[in-house]
Amino acid sequence: MRVTIRYGVIALAITLVVVLAIWPFATAFVSQWAQRDVEMRSQMLFNAARDQVLSLRAPEDGERLAALMERLAGDEDVLAVGLCEGGDLRLASSGMPEGFSCEQIAVGAGEVFTRADYAGIRAMVAAYPLSAPAEDVRFVILHDYADVEERRSQARIFLLLAAIGVAFGGAALASLVAFWIMRSWTISVRRAIEDAREGRAEDIKHTPTEIGTEIRAALSELDFARRSIDTVHTEWNPETLRIALANELPGSEVIVVSNREPYIHNLDENGEMKVQRPASGLVSALEPVTRACGGTWIAHGSGTGDREAVDSHDRVMVPPSNPSYTLRRIWLTDEEQEGYYYGFANEGLWPLCHIAFVRPVFREADWRMYREVNERFAEAVVAEAKRPDPIVLIQDYHLALAPRMIRDRLPDATIITFWHIPWPNSETFGICPYKEEIIDGLLGSSILGFHTQFHCNNFIETVDRVIESRIDRESDSITLKGYEAFVRPYPISIEWPPAAMEGQKPVPEARKAVRKRLGLPEDVQLAVGIERFDYTKGILDRMHGVDALLTAHPELIGRFCFMQAAAPTRSKLANYKSLQEEAEALAREISERHGGPFDAIQLVARHHDPEEVFELFRAAELCIVSSLHDGMNLVAKEFVAARDDEQGVLILSAFAGASRELGEALIVNPYDAHAMGEAFYWALTMEASEQRERMRVMREQVEARNVYRWAGQMLLDAARLRKKQRIMRLIEKERGRAQDAHQPQASLPQFRSERIEAGAGWADGRVGDDCATGDMGNIMDRQHG
Repeated sequence: MRVTIRYGVIALAITLVVVLAIWPFATAFVSQWAQRDVEMRSQMLFNAARDQVLSLRAPEDGERLAALMERLAGDEDVLAVGLCEGGDLRLASSGMPEGFSCEQIAVGAGEVFTRADYAGIRAMVAAYPLSAPAEDVRFVILHDYADVEERRSQARIFLLLAAIGVAFGGAALASLVAFWIMRSWTISVRRAIEDAREGRAEDIKHTPTEIGTEIRAALSELDFARRSIDTVHTEWNPETLRIALANELPGSEVIVVSNREPYIHNLDENGEMKVQRPASGLVSALEPVTRACGGTWIAHGSGTGDREAVDSHDRVMVPPSNPSYTLRRIWLTDEEQEGYYYGFANEGLWPLCHIAFVRPVFREADWRMYREVNERFAEAVVAEAKRPDPIVLIQDYHLALAPRMIRDRLPDATIITFWHIPWPNSETFGICPYKEEIIDGLLGSSILGFHTQFHCNNFIETVDRVIESRIDRESDSITLKGYEAFVRPYPISIEWPPAAMEGQKPVPEARKAVRKRLGLPEDVQLAVGIERFDYTKGILDRMHGVDALLTAHPELIGRFCFMQAAAPTRSKLANYKSLQEEAEALAREISERHGGPFDAIQLVARHHDPEEVFELFRAAELCIVSSLHDGMNLVAKEFVAARDDEQGVLILSAFAGASRELGEALIVNPYDAHAMGEAFYWALTMEASEQRERMRVMREQVEARNVYRWAGQMLLDAARLRKKQRIMRLIEKERGRAQDAHQPQASLPQFRSERIEAGAGWADGRVGDDCATGDMGNIMDRQHG
């Protein structure tokens, strides 16, 4: 009890010290709030009256204008309103104080707020321009400043009472928590030590057991991991990821599986080998992770020189400049490529999941080919695995069947599948004639990841409607065929700092170089869009937005240019080929319609290396990401990462997953061309200080939630799952041994429920929620037991 009271007194003292320390800042905040409240009310009053005042400025409308002013002056806290023209008070309401002069009001380009005393009356004067500065016509609103002071006093009193309440409440809560923690900790530690040292079965109480040894080892590992990772958990980078893997997954084997390869070897016209990195968000996200893990990447070899680059086992070490992991290539025939990739994956699943108003096409022949190719990838995983329990990271919708196929061959593998595109609602996915097989394939995973919680919810709801399974909505897990799959949101990101930023020119030099390359004057404002040619990216929609901008603001013609860099992709499919043709025609049409010394829209249909992309980002005033439906969209995050000058504006579609993280961007509806055009104008005229504030917040977000954190979340979840499974197997082994010796079993279930939580960082059989939110401190504290 004395210890509990001591903690309560300490908590009370600390809380009071904190309250006293922050009191000056709190009172200053209250003053600012009261001031801002009056300013906002004044702004609302002006906005409501502005159009009427403008329409009544003619001399013959004087009486109507005076009546309007009297009505406005009757508003709460308003002393008077008036109209100043050329420094003279043309008209005012009856309550205008004596001594008021329009000449005393500060002149500014926008609204101006000042304080003044008039015959003992303290007032705040708000002046709003109604014309160009040269005409000097301003609408003034006088507020009673005594009301502001009264609000300040009331707010300070409430704040003081709240602080006192928090202090005593915190002290009481600290006392209760201290009492509960000390009691629970003492009991749990005593039990853990006794269990680990002696075992739970009464007849083997003093005999060392295998499970006791393993739990002691697990607790020791977790303690070491906590000490190591806590020193660096505030910044996720390759070293943090390596430490996490070394401590949480020592000696584990990591295999990445995807359709697209991270490096493509192509032969040019002269037969020389060229290495290219494809324009893919998946590759941008996973390649730095695989480098940090030093694992194996299995992918389809699509380059013209890919076969010449590999060894006799179809392997090649990459990256070429600094080999750090193995790339194993799978070879597909043209027929397999047509059915598996172009057919089922991109004519079926892609439009089905993106809901971009393109009808999905499902053919039985494509489905058979899709299944066969997934089987090939599963066999390659088994061939590359050096141990029976590798960690397999399966990527995207091309390989939906592979998790179950790998599970059947490697039952002890930890399989993490990440779905890089949206997952639609259950009614939409019900269109797919092979929905049961796809869901069964995905549920072969140990952990199934999506970009957002919304997509997780859609998937769980789809499973609930399509197949018979056991769904635990508390832990977001699904059990099918004896295996439990956990469904988790893992918002994907980019590496920080991006490798493409190395060697980049300063922003002013990049601006000059890009404008010279595009044939533009140096003072032209530049907007960029960088995508693959895909109908889900909203390329045509952003062009219509540019058209709306130039139509509404013709003064920008010759002063603004939109450059769209689009890499051709899936050109064998009619929808993609027609999109490129339509985009080229629309760009020409808009440029011709608005005229000007250069094309208003410049469409560059070729692949751009990451260094070129980042140079464009640094040279532009704004970046347009107008996806019609997107899982995340890493282009938005790359633009933010490129702007170390904290300038530039991001125009971001509300239908991209990135909009849930980058709220300081200008969020637009890509289907509304007029609204997009206005957003473009807002971005082009935005003050540098506002750009800096928005960009600084977004850069902090992308830096903290980078790709290493994304991978770390999944791999740490995998580590906890593996430890849970290891202890479960040992429990079953111990149970079997006890049964063989006719030992009593009453205490084993209690052992299971307590030791799993203390030894593996899992509670009630679910992956730790702290890992899903990235709180490494909470992860390790709970994991430490």
